[in-house]
Amino acid sequence: MNDFFGIPLPVILGQLLLGLLNGSFYAMLSLGLAVIFGLLGVVNFAHGAFYMMGAYAAWFLLGQLGVNYWMALVIAPLAVGALGVLMERAFLKHLYKIDPLYGLLLTFGLSLIAEGVLRELFGSSGQSYPVPELLQGALDVGFMMLPIYRVWVIVASLTVCFLTWFLIERTRLGSTLRAATENPQLVQAFGINVPRMVMLTYGAGVALAAFAGVLSAPIIQVSPLMGSSLVIVVFAVVVIGGMGSILGAILSGLSLGVIEGFTKVLYPEASNIVVFVIMAMVLCWRPSGLFGKE
Repeated sequence: MNDFFGIPLPVILGQLLLGLLNGSFYAMLSLGLAVIFGLLGVVNFAHGAFYMMGAYAAWFLLGQLGVNYWMALVIAPLAVGALGVLMERAFLKHLYKIDPLYGLLLTFGLSLIAEGVLRELFGSSGQSYPVPELLQGALDVGFMMLPIYRVWVIVASLTVCFLTWFLIERTRLGSTLRAATENPQLVQAFGINVPRMVMLTYGAGVALAAFAGVLSAPIIQVSPLMGSSLVIVVFAVVVIGGMGSILGAILSGLSLGVIEGFTKVLYPEASNIVVFVIMAMVLCWRPSGLFGKE
């Protein structure tokens, strides 16, 4: 059987692979959001801006300082994560004990400022970033020529997602983090610096977004609007998986990317809204999300 509903099977398989690539970005970005909300209770609308900053940091490091892609994968997330730490200390730490809506409004405003500053500095047109030499070329998988770089993106995203989940859910550090968010006074009594832990947790969530930005730089044009066009979908992914659920963010991101790719084959007009249709269905059936706590 070489076709499905009259569509050639190689076309379907190709779109599913591209959907898995998009799902890898959804998973990593929603993972950062889930970490920040699940451990800190902050709806970080600036996540798309940090993703965009990661891509711009890689582009700037290469163009101005000659720093290659592999070094940018380390330097850019650390630099953007440090910026996130400064933002947490300057603004967000004052909002933890009040309605999360204030945190959402603050981070939304900060994301608009970041977009405006970068648009003023570099313009609105996209900037290209070359694929590193080691990852150039393509693999023949039978039904399509799959770029090696896209394979690397999927592998890197899955690896980072698994390591983050393992750190938070299966290690003593993760247990301490969860305890610090549920009962900070008790954890503080054991001599643990809870404010510093919260600060570093926010920085780590921001660094995940920047890491995804570096990965995306050779695939899409680096522009000030690249984050805002993606963050709405990522928020939908987080809601479907369950706000604050690490595993839900990962599985929902990957699954929805594949579903979106499949929809592009069967009914392309619906591919831009299928995630939101699924979100509406999930919220009607289970308001806390698929993996969220009631």
